[in-house]
Amino acid sequence: MSKLRSDFLWGGATASQQIEGAYLEDGRGIGTSDVLSSSMDMNHRTRSVTYTLEDGTECKEMMYFFRNLPENAYPSVIKGEYYPSHKAIDFYHNYKEDIKLLAEMGFTCFRLSISWPRIFPNGDDVKPNQKGLLFYDRVIDELIKYNIKPIVTISHYDIPLNLVTKWNSWADRRTINCYEEYCKVLFERYKDKVTYWIPFNEINCMEMVPWLCAGVITDSEQVKAQATYHQLLASAKAVSLGKSINPDFKFGSMLACHTAYPYSCYPNDVLQAWKEANKYYFYSDVQCKGYYPAYVLKKYKREGIQIDKTDADDKILKSGTCDYLAFSYYMSSVYSTRKEITEKVEGNLIFGIKNPYLPTSEWGWQIDPVGLRITLNYLYDRYQMPLFIVENGLGAEDKVVNNEINDDYRISYLKEHIEQLKLAVEQDGVDLLGYTTWGCIDLISAGTGEMEKRYGFIYVDKQNDGSGTLKRVKKKSFYWYQKVIETNGENLD
Repeated sequence: MSKLRSDFLWGGATASQQIEGAYLEDGRGIGTSDVLSSSMDMNHRTRSVTYTLEDGTECKEMMYFFRNLPENAYPSVIKGEYYPSHKAIDFYHNYKEDIKLLAEMGFTCFRLSISWPRIFPNGDDVKPNQKGLLFYDRVIDELIKYNIKPIVTISHYDIPLNLVTKWNSWADRRTINCYEEYCKVLFERYKDKVTYWIPFNEINCMEMVPWLCAGVITDSEQVKAQATYHQLLASAKAVSLGKSINPDFKFGSMLACHTAYPYSCYPNDVLQAWKEANKYYFYSDVQCKGYYPAYVLKKYKREGIQIDKTDADDKILKSGTCDYLAFSYYMSSVYSTRKEITEKVEGNLIFGIKNPYLPTSEWGWQIDPVGLRITLNYLYDRYQMPLFIVENGLGAEDKVVNNEINDDYRISYLKEHIEQLKLAVEQDGVDLLGYTTWGCIDLISAGTGEMEKRYGFIYVDKQNDGSGTLKRVKKKSFYWYQKVIETNGENLD
């Protein structure tokens, strides 16, 4: 039996807007994440956004209902509202302490994202913000000092708001040019320091939340399809540009993944599960294969969707394919065509029918470690390229007792998932590059803005209302993951 590769990458993952804070500091512009307020419906765990109509009327909408926003409604920051990302956990001023803790756990990689509005405050600026670049210089150098490889996500749910107000962000092709300039600056500056790049975080979430994912305000399937096309084209251009600067760069498609189960062996249920899976995987089909699959082209034709493209685009998509497939995995989903089945669950923006064989987390996410093995096998069979699990973890409400956090539930969750990824490698032959848990240090939830939904090995003293000292405390899982990394996944007890 082959074990995990000797250079298997162990670490954790974060996003700039969920950890950095330093809102508008050192020349940073306003990003789409900055207008997500903390107002929540606690029964449904949904989050509201504030926005302003052209006549100046200030409004609110729940984040999951963005498709109902009028086309002339653009978000803005409203005085008196609490916006969690503005301070987050203040990684901006505590990065040395935090990275030292990651190094103590033995991290060999760390997935971070670079804040686009910190580098190009308006998105279409002529020159980048040097103070923003200097911050990432320091962070990347600090990681390298501890022999931690940076895994850099270029665009992670944080678009310069100016691009939204000018032309509705990725709905307009001009955003591709802005993104290219942004990529060029990063690739040239870090050509000798970063190897692994991810052009877009969970690019297939455009399917569910075009605003959160891409800063696109629309209830039109045509607009969503065009914005998707622009992101896929931008990804291909980024790959080609990056390879021209450093041929050793490795680029990864990155998906929000879940195993899609049919509710039963009733053929229509099986067909529905297949359709739901393809709805999300078409994005990686384009990024990894270089062309739009037939099932999507047929769907567009049925729905009257026409993609505006140039003659050169097909060649760009074909020449800018990714080197590996990265993905997030938290849960599986069940699908059926039968309307009488009404009990639903959701998690990580994915919705489905409740699976009676699985437990659920405090937030209602169904826990399915075996589903991770199934997903790994499905993706490897479909793409025949290296895979990288870049998000996996358990959101839970941790309790501090005598300055200790005994999070055995998190250890159990991660242990069961690591056992399954090992089986996928050892028994099934999947080529797996590494594993980074989501939110290795407690951070702001992207979906709800909460702090109480904690994922980290490191506790951060901050509460939902923004109160707290920001003190860092090692959880029990900190020491457990330290042993896992030290033994390359052999010691999971």
